[in-house]
Amino acid sequence: MYYLIYPLLWLLSLLPFRVLYLLADGIYFLVFHVFGYRKTVVLSNLRIAFPDKTESERVIIAKQFYHNMIDTFVDSIKFITLSKKQALQRSSADFHVLDQALAQGKPVYAFGCHQFNWEYVNVLFPLHLKVPFIGVYMPIANRVLDRIFYDFRKRYGTVLVAATDFKEKRDELLKGQYVLALAADQNPGHPANAFWMPFFGKPAPFVTGPAKGAIRSDAVVVMAEMRRLKRGYYHFGMRIIAESVKDMQAADLAKRYRDELERVIRQDPANYLWSHRRWKYEWKAEYGEIG
Repeated sequence: MYYLIYPLLWLLSLLPFRVLYLLADGIYFLVFHVFGYRKTVVLSNLRIAFPDKTESERVIIAKQFYHNMIDTFVDSIKFITLSKKQALQRSSADFHVLDQALAQGKPVYAFGCHQFNWEYVNVLFPLHLKVPFIGVYMPIANRVLDRIFYDFRKRYGTVLVAATDFKEKRDELLKGQYVLALAADQNPGHPANAFWMPFFGKPAPFVTGPAKGAIRSDAVVVMAEMRRLKRGYYHFGMRIIAESVKDMQAADLAKRYRDELERVIRQDPANYLWSHRRWKYEWKAEYGEIG
């Protein structure tokens, strides 16, 4: 199947961006207006996050979100043949914050979230850094697509490790100084094993691993965010949220991340992945207190 799908996507990736974005507009019409893919989930999430906005305002955000999501999909196809020069023309980053963090001689944990287009991180970071850049990712259920994405994500030197294998490979990977990138807004595998905190006013579970790992490694913790400048062009921003974490409580570090996550989303609501169920679980007393 790989040798059937990959050549087709490779040929598609040769199309100019303007043609791919025309294709994206057509896909948007089908996904949003015809099939209504996860529209109920998206609008429900937006009502929770932005109760002060009108329904029409939330629909506007939802429509732009679908455009951004589908643009990211076609951008990902383009990554199959995208040159380094093209990638650097379409993405940029403020690395002075990261350099400042690395100057302390510690590992750096870069806490990110599901913003568009996160794929450019795998170009910008390894090309800039003089230490290993390790990216933790969730494998795609479709094996063919997982292989294709894995190949272009590691092209410029990113050390990729599946989230399902991270615990087993952690000691082997996390040696010396490195930058570890984590999407810390994942839902936990089980809601009982989570930090429960208000997220946009409603309790939500946050995974414990990123905060606990940063403390275990005595890392400098950086919040990473993607800003969409215009269609197909992105800027990567960073800010240090904790420099000395070894004496912190993991839940307190997770709260700092939660605060940053809300700030990032409020800046550009349509650039966040609203199609996943961030409030999938309901809090129960047996889960412990809400922080």
